[in-house]
Amino acid sequence: MDSLVEGNHTTVTEFILVGLTQDPVLRVILFIIILGIYLVTVSGNLCTILLIRLSSLVHHPMYYFLSHLAFVDIVLSSSVTPNMLANFMVKQNILSFHGCAFQLGSAAFFGATEYFLLAAMAYDRFMAICNPLLYSTKMSSQVCVQLIIVAYAGGLVNGCTFNLCVYFLPFCGPNRVNHFYCDFSPLVELSCSDVSVLTLVASSIVGSLILSTVLIVVFSYMYILITILKMRSTEGRHKAFSTCTSHLSAVTLYYGTTTFIYVLPKSMYSTDQNKVISVFYMVVIPMLNPLIYTLRNKDIKEALKRQIGRKIFT
Repeated sequence: MDSLVEGNHTTVTEFILVGLTQDPVLRVILFIIILGIYLVTVSGNLCTILLIRLSSLVHHPMYYFLSHLAFVDIVLSSSVTPNMLANFMVKQNILSFHGCAFQLGSAAFFGATEYFLLAAMAYDRFMAICNPLLYSTKMSSQVCVQLIIVAYAGGLVNGCTFNLCVYFLPFCGPNRVNHFYCDFSPLVELSCSDVSVLTLVASSIVGSLILSTVLIVVFSYMYILITILKMRSTEGRHKAFSTCTSHLSAVTLYYGTTTFIYVLPKSMYSTDQNKVISVFYMVVIPMLNPLIYTLRNKDIKEALKRQIGRKIFT
């Protein structure tokens, strides 16, 4: 390890990522599985983006947000998955200090952006179901762009916070990160002095981001549920529920797994459990989102049929 010695402390200039497992057979199996998941993630989300851009059937605010969600899923997965795959192929996966900080910042940036996008999509469903007469005004193109800007701005604040925290963490020599990417918790464990203030700052920011978006989602669906229960038409209720099921599935998966890692006390789960959950929300969920929205959405399926039909008959 390259290092610069300053007094009794060693300035770490690189980190060794331990990865998911050291078992050679399991490494090969996991490499094949995760590579397949990553290819499906990229192709599935790219197809979602292209379909939304090309088809007039899905030129609505909900699908505008969905296209950005697909983009964020691609980048979020790409921030860790290629490096994880490399980890399966080498004896030691070494990442520079700056590379580690950038990876953590990128994952935090796009991870938080996904929170805000899911909240924006919940607000969109609230306006569509609870205020249908005002929907076109309240969810105009200008409003949608503003919500997207807020989503990326919130993600940027989160990403920059974690990126800067890495540079303020004091490291005194140990540089083996017990994870498949440079997550904040294992980096804190390598720190050689009291970092309670830094961890409190990071936890407060993440907690406030999660709480604010959770409140938007919860209140939106409370009003949606009340509105649906007041509907006299069974067909109307079914249609309203069907427009929300895909989004609710995505929210449950993403919020459930991230809350497990970032909100629950660290004493409630082991490092290995942390790794498994991290794989799920950073690798698996980005693959599931396009499948959830494609399989459970009539507009997307109809748009896909039309685009395939045009390609066949032209």
